[in-house]
Amino acid sequence: MQITIDNKNIEVANGETILEAARRNGIDIPSMCYAKEAEHKSSCMVCAVKNMQNGQVIPSCTTMPVEGMQIESNSKEVQAIRTMSFELLLSDHRADCEAPCSMVCPHGLDVEQMLLFYDNAAYKKACELIKGAFSLPAISCDDCKAPCEKACRRGNIDQAVSIRKIIKEVVEMFDVTEIDAADNRKIDKKMFQSRLGRFSDPEKQHLKETVNTKSRCLHCACAGKTDCKLRVYATQQAIKRPKYNVTSALPIMDKIHVNGNLWFEQAKCIRCGLCVYNSNNGFTFKDRGFGMQVCIPEENCNHIDEKLAELCPTGALYRVNTH
Repeated sequence: MQITIDNKNIEVANGETILEAARRNGIDIPSMCYAKEAEHKSSCMVCAVKNMQNGQVIPSCTTMPVEGMQIESNSKEVQAIRTMSFELLLSDHRADCEAPCSMVCPHGLDVEQMLLFYDNAAYKKACELIKGAFSLPAISCDDCKAPCEKACRRGNIDQAVSIRKIIKEVVEMFDVTEIDAADNRKIDKKMFQSRLGRFSDPEKQHLKETVNTKSRCLHCACAGKTDCKLRVYATQQAIKRPKYNVTSALPIMDKIHVNGNLWFEQAKCIRCGLCVYNSNNGFTFKDRGFGMQVCIPEENCNHIDEKLAELCPTGALYRVNTH
């Protein structure tokens, strides 16, 4: 069977969707609710293409081609539809991609990661990160105006994390000349940056009562920040600031332990359904319409394979060893 995509003749293999045929021929069409060799259903419409024969806009991830079909995948009209689809997904996604403290550190220290090591008593690893960011012989923030503490989200709840004090405490634990310097992950500021926004008064009270780490850090950086498809595609679509306000009323920073190293955060979920369709007695949909949620009944937690996290297109379902 032959079709054309963007005026390119494509030979379609048996059983291929438009999306699969396009990708096999080097035509990049984004997708969020599709995963190769996994059960999926079209819902996000970021893979939208246009059938030039009838003018219909169709989801390429589930549409089977027919002989002679003429498809447009990269026109201004199609790109506008995709951008709108991403904007709508972002309105359901309440999260910080990067921690504000790490974004503003003039030394390039991954502050949130350092604090994560600190809170898990991995002090040597914390010191290695600190040493990697500072120029020897001096490792000090004494002359710094502490933009990290000004940006700290904890400061909107009660009092900012004492980051400079913690850095000093960690450094004084070791002879830094005998500590290896670790590379700090360089934050690409050209990447799309999702934002949590303002905390409501009930959220402030909840976080104040529940976040009791040694540093008091909220650890607002997303665990999926380096491999989030939503972030990558939002960057490609040149989305700087989402058009629509985040409407999700789901609890933020509510880390649900599924099992082992697997965690789930509802507020980051875009309801693509991949975790639902590919787990047996695992994740499920709750309610219908705009209020629909993806959730995990407590009795189903042990049925979930950690590899399921590989299907999640955002940082909603993730594996981590240090939380």
